[in-house]
Amino acid sequence: MAVTQLKRKAKRNQAVAKNRVATIKRLSLKLDVKRVDIEALKAEFTK
Repeated sequence: MAVTQLKRKAKRNQAVAKNRVATIKRLSLKLDVKRVDIEALKAEFTK
């Protein structure tokens, strides 16, 4: 019995996996908040 490779399906599976990884990376991307002036924020909320 011969075994054939499903090349189109393999490409599709790889594309799905790459898209999933890219989506996870994009969603988990978090910008670092640096040098936040806490007193200024408190002053904004007390107005």
